[in-house]
Amino acid sequence: MKFLGKKATVMPLMAITATLAFGVPQAGAQGLFEMLFGGGIRHEPQGEFPPPPPKHKPKAPGGGGGGVKISGPSYYTYKADRLVRIDFSALAAAPLPAAAQDAAFVPSATGAAFREAVAGLSDYELYAEPDIAKALIAYYSANPDFIWVTGTSLNSRAQDAVRVLGEAASYGLEPADYTVDVPAASASPADANAQLKELVRFEMALSARVLRYAHDAQNGRVEPNRMTGYYDFPAKPLDLQGVLKTLAHTQEVRTYLESRHPQNAEYQALRVELESLQASAENEIVVDPKLLLKPGETSPELPKLLTLIARNLDDEMGGAYGEILSRLATSEVYVPELVPLIKAVQQKEGMKGDGVIGPRTVALLAGTSKADRLLKVEVALEELRWLPSDLGSPRVFINQPAFTASYIDNGEEKLKTRVVVGRVTNQTAFFFDQIKQVDFHPYWGVPQSIIVNEMLPRLRSDPGYLDRAGYEVTDSRGKRIPSSAVNWGAYGANIPYSVRQQPSEANALGELKILFPNKHAIYMHDTPQKSFFKQDMRALSHGCVRLQDPRGMAAAVLGTSVDYIAEKLKHGHSTEDVTRKIPVYVAYLTAWPDMSGKVEYFGDVYDRDSRLKQALDATEAVRSPSS
Repeated sequence: MKFLGKKATVMPLMAITATLAFGVPQAGAQGLFEMLFGGGIRHEPQGEFPPPPPKHKPKAPGGGGGGVKISGPSYYTYKADRLVRIDFSALAAAPLPAAAQDAAFVPSATGAAFREAVAGLSDYELYAEPDIAKALIAYYSANPDFIWVTGTSLNSRAQDAVRVLGEAASYGLEPADYTVDVPAASASPADANAQLKELVRFEMALSARVLRYAHDAQNGRVEPNRMTGYYDFPAKPLDLQGVLKTLAHTQEVRTYLESRHPQNAEYQALRVELESLQASAENEIVVDPKLLLKPGETSPELPKLLTLIARNLDDEMGGAYGEILSRLATSEVYVPELVPLIKAVQQKEGMKGDGVIGPRTVALLAGTSKADRLLKVEVALEELRWLPSDLGSPRVFINQPAFTASYIDNGEEKLKTRVVVGRVTNQTAFFFDQIKQVDFHPYWGVPQSIIVNEMLPRLRSDPGYLDRAGYEVTDSRGKRIPSSAVNWGAYGANIPYSVRQQPSEANALGELKILFPNKHAIYMHDTPQKSFFKQDMRALSHGCVRLQDPRGMAAAVLGTSVDYIAEKLKHGHSTEDVTRKIPVYVAYLTAWPDMSGKVEYFGDVYDRDSRLKQALDATEAVRSPSS
């Protein structure tokens, strides 16, 4: 169980076992099992383990401290890197000896003019990100010549670069971040010195902004790992000097700069959606997307929804509810007569039809406002820049706000299944990894966070209950010991024991799990709590990803059949390695295209879009005074 170490802090907890009746006769235990895992769950979250201790419970003896908790990741106030003034003094110094210059550098006819022009940079105030400022000086020290100027005018490379930077909005970027003042043509030969000074300043400004554009296109404008511990993305190195070298030796400036963006179909579909939104008008009727209205309550948003429903009535719905709609079209009170209408509309749209008007009902009836859709698309474009440009094939893509997981191979979605992800208090991280292994009838290694936060209060008063509940306790040397032999009251947040649940039909992980080892201890797995998949909002777990169709996903990643998976499950606990390279994306995107390219919109269950907007705003605030 090397992937389920004691340091794991985010794991799923699906359910207590049937034996958690703790000494209750078998019939009672079975009744508890039915209550927890059957279809009659009334209050969420059911099946959490263990029940919370009574309030004001006296502190257990032994010095462990009953209030100690292990907390999950947090969110941070984003701070963007401050810009620095570029120090051009190194360029104005004596030229480098030939041996120190770039080996590929070949002086051009404008080389002498460049060396003369750098004197005009002595009082030039140009600000850039620290790594860009460093790369700019390093490049021009080793390659003392113009990239964007030929003779006394801008060359075609410069013209192409300026055009590309000016089209930044089509990628959801901020055009002002890449603005460069283009010098006017010289009025007379007497202006030669002034013109040269202006040209070299343009040269430096355009190079600085081109480097910013290349970085933003490849990596995004914000560093996601600075936003929260829930984000975990590897660095995407960019050779900034190499970018300038490439641009100095190519006429395909547009092609090169556009190639810095993600090169996948999803990114292109989001760009098309962005263009469409930018050209569209706002919805005629805009309903509060966070509306929550129960029968008997009042809201001025209700007549708007009723108007939208009336517009789209078919003959069947019109015959059943047309008179009610006509009579109550302006009602701001959600009266009982309207409840059957709302339930019917919800059921027609594939919802369970509970009669409560919430964000999902609003989104189905009113759509999402243009402003909200624009933000979701711009956020999704930014988030895609954190991922590999080529998402890979085959791959598994989990989209948390959509509560779905897909297996995609050769451009075809071979499997799509509902999932349950972490609750708001136990959020699922956003990262990508590679699938390694499928475990059949797995053990569940209980994370320390759950041992401390949820088991320990019970263990202090009932140290033997893990023994009765089908759990194994081992010490730091791996030796198994009875739970009843441990003085649990002596420990707080640092417990020197591991706990795991044995395979069984009531195991929290169900009959199989799919591993992609990561520091968050997150994986995909089965669950005994099948009823959760019937709910529309499925952020209900401790952080792992529960699959409605675990056998189908296991068959897909192993490249085999569901029958093969069923046969493996007949033979008890075992593991099988995934021999192909299959990336898995545990993603969080509130705007995402389906396989046909149609963009769908989802609720921001963890409120992460607004946090990313704050980070983008912080970046803009830093960049805005730049010249």
